[in-house]
Amino acid sequence: MLALILGCSSQKDTAVNRKLQNLSARYNLIYNSNVLLDEYLEGVNQSRKDNFDNFLPLYHAPAIADAATTAGTKIKELDEVDQKARTIIAEKNVSNYIDDAYILLGKTNFFQGKYYNAQAYFDYVASAYQKNHKVYLNALNWKARSFIELDDLENAEKVLDTVIMELDSVKRQKSEPLATLAQINILQENDKLAIEYLEKALKAGPTSLNKLRWTYTLAQLYESEKEYEKSLAAYRKIEKSNAAFDMYFNAKLSRIRITENLNGKEFDRKLALNKLLKDDKNADFKDQIYYEIAEDYYAGNDYGKAEEFYNLSVKNSTVNNTQKALSYLKIADLNFKHYSDYVTAKLYYDSTALTLPKTNPLYNSIVNKAQNLAYLQERYETINLQDTLQKIALLSSTDRPIALNNYFAALESKTVTNTNASTDAGTTGRANVNYQSQTGSSFYFANSNAISRGFNEFKRRWGNRKLAPNWRQSTKSQQNQPDMTSPTDAGPGALPSNPDEVAATAPKASNKATAYLDSIPLTPAQLEASNQKIIGAYLDMGSFYQQVLNDKPEAIKTYQTLLKRFPNNGKLDMVYYSLYLAYRGTDNTKANEYKNLVLSNFPNSVFAKTILDPNFSAKQNELEATLNREYESIFNKLQDKDFKSVIADATSIGQRFPGHNMEPQYDYLKAIAVGRTQNVDYLITAFKEITEKHKTDRLIKPLVDQHLLYINAHLAEFKKRKIALISYDPNELPFAENKTGIRLNEPIIANVIDPTGKKKFTQPAPPPVKQPVVEKPVEKPIEKPIVKKPEEKPVVKEIKKDTVIAKTPTVEPKKDTVVTPPIIAKKDSVIIPPIVKKDTIANPIVISKPIDTVAKPIAKPEPVKETLFNPASSSNYYYVVAVNDASLSVSTSRFGIGQFNRATYAGTNLRHQLKELDQDQLILVGDFGSVSDVKEYQQNIKSQLGRIIKIPAANYTTFAISKENLEKITNRDTLERYIRYISNNEL
Repeated sequence: MLALILGCSSQKDTAVNRKLQNLSARYNLIYNSNVLLDEYLEGVNQSRKDNFDNFLPLYHAPAIADAATTAGTKIKELDEVDQKARTIIAEKNVSNYIDDAYILLGKTNFFQGKYYNAQAYFDYVASAYQKNHKVYLNALNWKARSFIELDDLENAEKVLDTVIMELDSVKRQKSEPLATLAQINILQENDKLAIEYLEKALKAGPTSLNKLRWTYTLAQLYESEKEYEKSLAAYRKIEKSNAAFDMYFNAKLSRIRITENLNGKEFDRKLALNKLLKDDKNADFKDQIYYEIAEDYYAGNDYGKAEEFYNLSVKNSTVNNTQKALSYLKIADLNFKHYSDYVTAKLYYDSTALTLPKTNPLYNSIVNKAQNLAYLQERYETINLQDTLQKIALLSSTDRPIALNNYFAALESKTVTNTNASTDAGTTGRANVNYQSQTGSSFYFANSNAISRGFNEFKRRWGNRKLAPNWRQSTKSQQNQPDMTSPTDAGPGALPSNPDEVAATAPKASNKATAYLDSIPLTPAQLEASNQKIIGAYLDMGSFYQQVLNDKPEAIKTYQTLLKRFPNNGKLDMVYYSLYLAYRGTDNTKANEYKNLVLSNFPNSVFAKTILDPNFSAKQNELEATLNREYESIFNKLQDKDFKSVIADATSIGQRFPGHNMEPQYDYLKAIAVGRTQNVDYLITAFKEITEKHKTDRLIKPLVDQHLLYINAHLAEFKKRKIALISYDPNELPFAENKTGIRLNEPIIANVIDPTGKKKFTQPAPPPVKQPVVEKPVEKPIEKPIVKKPEEKPVVKEIKKDTVIAKTPTVEPKKDTVVTPPIIAKKDSVIIPPIVKKDTIANPIVISKPIDTVAKPIAKPEPVKETLFNPASSSNYYYVVAVNDASLSVSTSRFGIGQFNRATYAGTNLRHQLKELDQDQLILVGDFGSVSDVKEYQQNIKSQLGRIIKIPAANYTTFAISKENLEKITNRDTLERYIRYISNNEL
């Protein structure tokens, strides 16, 4: 008996054990695992919301997982499959199903979005079981799918090349590999080849679930290739099948859409769509029906009617955000392409971006377009505001506050509460397939598995239903169905104030009016400043129309409006040249007229030189790049104390490029080098040469004047030195007493002397010189350095060819992890008030009570409120130069900012500091005690930025920010969010 028991040990490789293990592994573990996988996929199919506007995917693949979102999350069926597979590997190691167990482990990882883990399992099976053609083909298929989901199409294609060669080696189970081949061709927009593979996949015996989805995708591919007969036949198969209602409806809608495209057939498309509207079963699909009607009008160039029905589609889109986004997009395109109303178009692009899923391929292009148009919108607002302020200035002092309040009250957005959107929120969504651990109760609602199954069965029969009385289709009334041809319940004014939720209340008009009372131009100087803002806005708009939107007629209109309103503005050379370019090629007579104006009135301007020499601009750009490179080189030599080379190189640049626009900055570096090698007399001579040679310079000359004043006040001290500048630090106050002990290059996030930032420091007047002052190095206050944590990146092993035999991956119970970068969901949003149409001047001011003069504006779709940043007042503000490349050197740019600060803001304790992000660099200037201070600085430095910042303009942007919002910028994502936020909101 003992010998018999030992002979039957489950771990021995005997004939009896192999049979027993094969029996239990196949019928107890493998079979049940496949049943669980089928149940899981059936649940996913019933709960997911497909986007029928795009090709339906041919297999289920979730979003790529990351450790943060999947920690502690379990999917019941996949967890059980995982356990069964590990049991086979650990306890049935002499059975014939080890390969199936590893395939199951790969699938559980695949369906959890752990594609790196999945690829490793499938790669092992493909390498270890290459002689078993069925197993080898299956492993290669899933390996290719893992690469596809990792967006590694190059490796996926290599694997699929092997799949194609391996297909002939098996007789059955070809449908899944063929579907994978079709999927990659769809992604690569090779629709004809995708059709070929998908037709073969449908003939190879797919499951009933796959057969329906693949047939629908095949119909979409036929339609894309304009094979309408085949597409129509495929859609009819869906209608006659037991497909879910949403697939059935979209097949029917698609069949109506393509029937009119068939040659030789007359078809009343509007009548067919009208019948769909009256069918009570289609209540949740009215948005798609209205969209198809709008498309019909759009194709017939009836843009007014098309916009009307796009608006109806938006109004009736309660559960399908993708459809709502497409309707917003169509309205935006109408305003952009056909109405040339870029401000309104921007609002609708914003709504599209906020509603459209970020995975949609159109998302990035729409966001970029909305951001570009925000630039244009801001200029329209500036013109309208300044015109209004100038008109208010003509009123009496008692009437101005009332008129200003009326103006802002008319601009306040009217929140339109969309009760349907609010009540529907949360009533639809996916079935919860991420099951929680089961409880021991037998009560139905305590069993999450039973609830999920019931929900799936309900959706299979009834589709998506709202939580409302009388939800069954048979009890709904048909008395109040709108007529397709006479919609009266919607229009542009009926759009919700934002796509998905009620916008926050805008600031009160009275508060804004009070804030702008001081901005009313009452003096000639203030009126001139207001006019300059209008002129600048027109120039910016004209350039944007001409260079960004390539809309020459609108650019001409903008420039002509500017000339009409301000015929003697100081930018006539630029305006004439821009009109010359806009007319050139379409109206050469006009083009020559403006060309002659430039050449005769402004012969020495850059524009005249460009007309005479078309390569002048390119030469100037090349010269500027060369000067910037040489300047950085000389600056680095100054920091390295190679003063002789600084003097020689600066002199050489002056001889090579006489009269260049950076000459004052080169002469300044040369003067500092002279001061580090010679006595004060030589330094004074060098400084005086700068003041006499560059009398009109606004950056270096004021700085040198201050240096000379200080030297003269302390001349006796300087005379005692053999070298004028004993220890010069470009980032230190070189010619002023620094009694606060603060260096300009310290971090500005917290004020060392006064952490609250409320205390002001003023530079004291130089005291009389009584005795030589012994210079001591300024000790930098000790501050805790900001330590940036290194980013942990996933280590991806090189995947070799499928023929290389890999080692068996170690299997440990429940320790599969995915090392992938975390996916951060963005929630960018802004609130944009209604905008006055372009080229309109504010209406005459009517003095009356605010309550009687508030005009009711047409409600436009507005983005939701930004949740990360806020406009709350602060005691600390900063001016920021954001550089979008961490590899660029910004030392010379920081030096230039220091020059500007010391020349223009001497004695204000203004500091600058570099803050490094992973991909960006922030030059921070501060701190400022109020919004008006930082805005004044922003305006003053604007004209000098081209000379101060020594990197290409395309690589940096500038903005003002409060201390609280600055602390929230930690990476490029938050930086971009703030730039979008500040472009549409006040500081």
